Amino acid sequence: MGPAEVTARPGSYHRGMNVDFPAFALSDEHEALRASVRALADDKIAPRAADIDQTSEFPWDVFEALAKADLAAVHIPEEYGGAGADAIATAIVIEEVARACAASSLIPAVNKLGTVPLLLAGSEDIKQKYLPPVARGEAMFSYALSEPEAGSDAAAMKCRAVRDGGTYVLNGTKRWITNAGVSAYYTVMAVTDPAAGSRGISAFVVEKDDPGFTFGAPERKLGIKGSPTRELYFDNCVIPADRLIGEEGTGFKTALTALGHTRVTIAAQALGIAQGALDYATGYVKERRQFGKAVAEFQGVQFMLADMAMKVEAARQLTYAAAARSERAMAGEPRPHLAFFASACKCFASDVAMDVTTDAVQLLGGYGYVKDYPVERMMRDAKITQIYEGTNQIQRVVMARQLLK
Repeated sequence: MGPAEVTARPGSYHRGMNVDFPAFALSDEHEALRASVRALADDKIAPRAADIDQTSEFPWDVFEALAKADLAAVHIPEEYGGAGADAIATAIVIEEVARACAASSLIPAVNKLGTVPLLLAGSEDIKQKYLPPVARGEAMFSYALSEPEAGSDAAAMKCRAVRDGGTYVLNGTKRWITNAGVSAYYTVMAVTDPAAGSRGISAFVVEKDDPGFTFGAPERKLGIKGSPTRELYFDNCVIPADRLIGEEGTGFKTALTALGHTRVTIAAQALGIAQGALDYATGYVKERRQFGKAVAEFQGVQFMLADMAMKVEAARQLTYAAAARSERAMAGEPRPHLAFFASACKCFASDVAMDVTTDAVQLLGGYGYVKDYPVERMMRDAKITQIYEGTNQIQRVVMARQLLK
């Protein structure tokens, strides 16, 4: 069986399994999943990464390979046709794909971001309608919270949804929407009661072909170029009322709760980018010779590698610990302290990714600065992990509030 045919299916990691174990003692099934995803990523994704970055085109071939292996939306429960992967298994998938190509890792990551609000608050009908196509790899889901004047202050959004009989009419703009234009479905937050502040925000599913729903031009970005980022425009966009996720006025709470789960996936993405840079830099310094010996024999280089590896492993442990708490929270366990751990792992892992990729460029010297080598792409890709799903400054605000409660 070739490496693209993943033998360890993520369905082995179903919800309900005991997740109360130390992050450093993952199950054999989790480790088998890692090996299988890495094999697929090395075979199908890594050879495409530079071209994806160069062309800024969405990698449909990678999406198809991930979907074929049940890796495009591993978190969707089995009752909706998914693999039922737990949060740690999902993090491992994203980490290993990001090690090869950060843009490609946004396929499973954003599918989780877009669908977690449905899993948290959606009716059974809305789950049955939208989750199975995503689980089968027939569609992708995006998440629309930010607006031109409502980024970190998301509650200041202006996008409106007005009830009109059996429909809602949406008007407004969303900005910085990952995989916009390629996703078929969008979880959209909009104001239904302007007088109620954050309690007047509701969540909806919008379909790509809904009348009055259009997209802006793709942003020209520093990194993750194979994942399109675009604005969403709603101009009297009419959707059925049964597309409401949960009750009116609960959308902002649902949005923030979802981010508590999916910040773990951004930590996993950052972790994978950092691991990829560390792996490449380690191989390079063992081969590169200066002053008559391998660069790896110089103590200064060894200390850099040691610090890089130490930071990566610390980020991995914190990310898995947060993933375990995410799983407990999804199962309804009280007080898993997810908010603190989700912000902590996202903040720490993304800072580590920026540090490690920058050091990898330094270790390659002039070669690290050119596109012929992957570490400059990894450094560019790493930067966004400190920004999206809440800047690291916002993560520190969240952590401090949790400490001071």
